[in-house]
Amino acid sequence: MRAFAALYQRLDRSTSLLEKRAALVDYFRVAPIGDAVWALWLLTGGKVGGAKARIASSAELREWVAQESGLADWLVEASYEQVGDLAETLALLLDDPAAVAVDMGLGQWIQQRLLPAANAPPEQRRAVIVDAWRQLPRRERFVFNKLLTGALRVGVSQGLVQQALAELTGLNVSLIAQRMLSFSSPTVGFMQALLAGGPQPGDSALPYPFFLASALEGEPDSLGAIDDWLLEWKWDGIRVQLIRRGSDMVLWSRGEERMDGRFPEIEADLARLGQDAVIDGELLAWRGDEEKPLPFTALQTRIQRRRPGPKVLAQTPVRVMAYDLLELDGRDLRELELQQRRRLLAELLSRHDSPLLQLSPQIHVQDWHTAAQLRDEARQCGVEGFMLKRRQSPYRHGRKRGDWWKWKVDPLTVDAVMIYAQSGHGRRSTLYTDYTFGLWDGDKLVPVAKAYSGLSDKEILELDRWIRAHTTERFGPVRAVEPLQVFELGFEAVNLSARHKSGVAVRFPRILRWRRDKAANEADMLENLRVVAQ
Repeated sequence: MRAFAALYQRLDRSTSLLEKRAALVDYFRVAPIGDAVWALWLLTGGKVGGAKARIASSAELREWVAQESGLADWLVEASYEQVGDLAETLALLLDDPAAVAVDMGLGQWIQQRLLPAANAPPEQRRAVIVDAWRQLPRRERFVFNKLLTGALRVGVSQGLVQQALAELTGLNVSLIAQRMLSFSSPTVGFMQALLAGGPQPGDSALPYPFFLASALEGEPDSLGAIDDWLLEWKWDGIRVQLIRRGSDMVLWSRGEERMDGRFPEIEADLARLGQDAVIDGELLAWRGDEEKPLPFTALQTRIQRRRPGPKVLAQTPVRVMAYDLLELDGRDLRELELQQRRRLLAELLSRHDSPLLQLSPQIHVQDWHTAAQLRDEARQCGVEGFMLKRRQSPYRHGRKRGDWWKWKVDPLTVDAVMIYAQSGHGRRSTLYTDYTFGLWDGDKLVPVAKAYSGLSDKEILELDRWIRAHTTERFGPVRAVEPLQVFELGFEAVNLSARHKSGVAVRFPRILRWRRDKAANEADMLENLRVVAQ
């Protein structure tokens, strides 16, 4: 635990990505493999035991630290509210041990102490945690508490960890990233396979790291001549890679999840492709010969079913609009120019000739002005705007700016009233930064969206003070506030939804501006949003 705590502190204190990467390299170079794989798991967003392992709730931790420290419950609560981070609060409220115990590695603490106690009776879990508090000095106790609260945020992205492992091993970072897509549990076997130099079992079922587009914020004519760019519709579905390698027929989502069994018609169609290939595209709900796809909410009914039955398959048919070819007959094509990859893809799909796997059409226009006019009609076509891809671009990994851009339609907007607020996470844990907004349904405000992005730091601080002074009720970490503040919200689409109390579901809501000029009774009506959704 001592080495991992030192790594955590080094990462937390640095704002330099180069320094953070150096710290990661130093740690992984000497860490025992059992510690290294758990460190990798935690640094890339994993939690001890996952969602099913109950080790300690926030309330239990506050209760146990009050008992162990001899402090009153109200003082623990006041300390927590002042500090804002539960792990840090727990570490500060206890004295350091008189004598430092023999150091145990990160893997030992998790596998020999925490996991065996998971889901045990409260007294058994309490004994394990309090024993650890009594053994560990403050710095290590703080990191131990982070394992319990699941809030290990130190400004380290998955990509940075992958770069560190690539530097350490000499492997290509794209291979590290590719293998990490199958990182489903922190085992020594996975870590050995991840860092191995030669081909590994399971490599054939792995996707390539996805190349992600950046949002185009200015005008497209800043990109130069339109002839240098390939324009495609920006589909509103699930980004997927279809993999056919030998007997493997696999669908991977951009969210690094295998979707085996959820779309059996696509898997069966992939088996008929005739050649091994890795195809990048968009999976959409689409009925027969209709001119545009169904809304994303229709596709959600398929995502939630691991083995859809005949009724679901008939009600929500799907297809893939393919827009890139990353591998063909075992040859990695990613360094070829996009226009070459697309030509090979078009030839492959022409031979395949299937309605379930189609080439995403290229949009031909003469100039950016004409493209802008066509983009304004995107919603009527069931799409979100344009993708702009440099014709000569290779297929990179991650979000590399310059070659691929998403030029989306202007967002739909409503003026909504803030009705609830919740504190943020990590460095924002002491501020109320997550907000719920409602629209008027008669004389009642009905929740329609949650949003946390779009305000400046100055506005967040001002709004945080206002929320604390105008709270009407508390529900755990959530505060109900006086319905007075109006905000303009932007979102990509709105669909009717029986799963939501409001009857509608908005896509990607965010705050556009604080409408200080509007009174709450001037906010929009829910009925207007329902009309847009029809």
